[in-house]
Amino acid sequence: MRDVKEIVTSMSLEDKIAICSGKNFWETKEFEKYGIPSLFMCDGPHGLRKQEMERGVDMLGINNSVPSTCFPSNVTSSSSWNPELMEEIGSAIAEEAIDQNVGMVLGPGANIKRNPLCGRNFEYMSEDPVLAGKLAAGFIRGIESKGVSSSLKHFAGNSQEYYRFVSDSIMDDRTMREIYLTAFEIAVKEGKPSTIMCAYPKLNGIHCSDHKELLGDILRDEWGFEGMVVTDWGAMNDRIQAFRSGCDLNMPGGSEYMEKDALKAVKSGELSEEDINACAERVIRLALKAEKTLKNKQACDYEAHHKLAKRAACEGAVLLKNEDGILPLKEDEKVAVVGHIAKQMRFQGAGSSHINAKKVSQPMDYLPNAIFAEGCDVNGDTSEEMLAEAEKAAKEANVVVVFAGLPERYESEGFDRSDMRLPDGHNRLIDRVLNTNPNTIVVLFCGAPVECQWKDKAKAVVYMGLPGQAGGEAVADILFGKVNPSGKLSESWPEKYEDCVSSDYFAKTKDALYLEGIYCGYRYYDKAGKELSWPFGYGLSYTSFEYSNLTVDGDNVSVNVKNTGNRAGCETVQLYIESRQDTIHRPIRELRHFEKIYLEKGETKTVRFVLSDRDFSLWQSGWCVQEGEYSVCVGSNSRNLPLKQLIHRTGDVLFVPEWQNGSFYENCKGQPDLEVFEKMLGRKYAPLEVKKGSFTMDSTVKEMKEYSLIMRIMNKAIEKVVAKGCGGKVDYNNPEFRMIMSSVVEGPMRSLMISGGMKGGVIPGMLEMANGHLFKGIIRMIKG
Repeated sequence: MRDVKEIVTSMSLEDKIAICSGKNFWETKEFEKYGIPSLFMCDGPHGLRKQEMERGVDMLGINNSVPSTCFPSNVTSSSSWNPELMEEIGSAIAEEAIDQNVGMVLGPGANIKRNPLCGRNFEYMSEDPVLAGKLAAGFIRGIESKGVSSSLKHFAGNSQEYYRFVSDSIMDDRTMREIYLTAFEIAVKEGKPSTIMCAYPKLNGIHCSDHKELLGDILRDEWGFEGMVVTDWGAMNDRIQAFRSGCDLNMPGGSEYMEKDALKAVKSGELSEEDINACAERVIRLALKAEKTLKNKQACDYEAHHKLAKRAACEGAVLLKNEDGILPLKEDEKVAVVGHIAKQMRFQGAGSSHINAKKVSQPMDYLPNAIFAEGCDVNGDTSEEMLAEAEKAAKEANVVVVFAGLPERYESEGFDRSDMRLPDGHNRLIDRVLNTNPNTIVVLFCGAPVECQWKDKAKAVVYMGLPGQAGGEAVADILFGKVNPSGKLSESWPEKYEDCVSSDYFAKTKDALYLEGIYCGYRYYDKAGKELSWPFGYGLSYTSFEYSNLTVDGDNVSVNVKNTGNRAGCETVQLYIESRQDTIHRPIRELRHFEKIYLEKGETKTVRFVLSDRDFSLWQSGWCVQEGEYSVCVGSNSRNLPLKQLIHRTGDVLFVPEWQNGSFYENCKGQPDLEVFEKMLGRKYAPLEVKKGSFTMDSTVKEMKEYSLIMRIMNKAIEKVVAKGCGGKVDYNNPEFRMIMSSVVEGPMRSLMISGGMKGGVIPGMLEMANGHLFKGIIRMIKG
């Protein structure tokens, strides 16, 4: 590879600034005079979404892309608890990237599943940062092993879709470090991604693109990251501050956003040219890496990738219930299959990760001998006629398999779910079938937990998540026992949404207040003593396992696991550390290590883990181990830990903050209190006031239209334009329409300018008009 510093030294200041913005929607700029090639990038958290420029491009998965393998979404692959499998998937995606001349894949997503209603949860790994980080690291290693660049996203604090472009994620330092940064830290240190994508929201009042502490102090200096930082599409705020902070590449290109301002800032001494040099070097280094990789073309075996996609779907399937051993089904059993999803399954999420799958296997294609009844339509609606048909099929069969889940309109990038319920039609269908035939199995296809009020009556429940293009084959193999299920839930399933700690305030306001602090997922449910449908780490098998002989010798832990059933199977051994509850507040237990093992029937294996200080640490102005007693706990899920050993750990004496006594954080009873949260935060929270005359490039059409006629007109115009591409009508029940509208009208004016490739004074002029300066706005637009 040519000397990048020499290339940068030969470049003009204008060109160095220019190369730090994209050429178009998916490419970086090429400069032939310096020998700098263009780099093509595309989405890819569970498969490649390459859009050809001439066929239409977007960041929301609307326009068609080149066919590629649709692997299971992360909601399914993460339930495998298998970093090696994630590495295989990453490697396969990289092979397809090389085949399609893509040098950089935008994935994986490592944001924490803070609340089950986040519309993009299907794209993320877990509610637990250790599990999320280890799986993301595996995926990254796979991509990078082929010479393709990965892009770990969305850094950081991006756990809701509501007002995601301008929201402010407000959290205390301990919560940020222990929960929302740890997954990224693990992925960076163990996966070594070439790039990081900064998120849309602000983090504690500072845009992620401008965040010197986040991108410089933590990411580069503390974690040792040496790669490139790219913005999420339209996430750039202040280009001058972003250069200072180490945000290298502004995407998409075409708008020349703040390039002239950066040039002036260098000439005036406000911005150091060295900061621009550093950013330019990282962009060029990545482009040269891609050029080298893409010269070495090899045959890409898409059929082998389909088989891998099937294996991943099987390994990520979670058996949640299996009463009376009703599963696996017998080949000669008279089976009825009910539900539209069985012939048109929901196998991936909606939005920027949407794949144009090479091929798709539907469940009914692999259940040819079953009686079939539609039961409901593609939107989850049913009718008395459909229910009667389902009831008839259920009466004729020994066993009924109901396929249910969330249709696309219920969950998508761009908006959060309104509740945790299945469609009413699906619940009615399940109830009708259960009342007709008690031997009923429910198979769920959805990207996040749902309320299952019928679970006690169903004989079995299988969670497929969003299983990718081979999901039809996979679910048939699971049902008939050709594959022994081994998936474990990567997130807790509360019985009802109200049991979630953030249910009263999640996505209810523009800013995201992380009032619950470190008590996310099982960390809250366990401490609050909440009943769950199924706990974190839970998943059954067609065989059984026995744990014994836990030994802790210094930092070395060993445990024996025996397969006590009558067939081979996989078990994920989970190690948690339990902490004292009579000092500084902590979760009762936290996952620290895990390992997935394969055991023949009757076989015993010894699983070993090595502990470190970090396993016992909390954040108090740095990582600190509190001296005292801890329990090392091993078992099959967060609420089934049969083996425990008490140990003593040396360390520091930590102070207990005064505000802790009697607060929510001490025992997780009741709801978090804003006043106590502010004490934990160390400052008062004051939301920005929205009023005419003070709108900025950070303001949105949605909030300004309440005060401005020009923005109301603009909103109506946007609705009409979007409707043309979404069935011809304004329909907020259409997930595609809703997603595009939220991405436009909830995005800041600067994002419209960047993502729309709009140069000059159009957007600034409209902003002047919205602020009540009509003639100023017209002049600004004309001059621009």
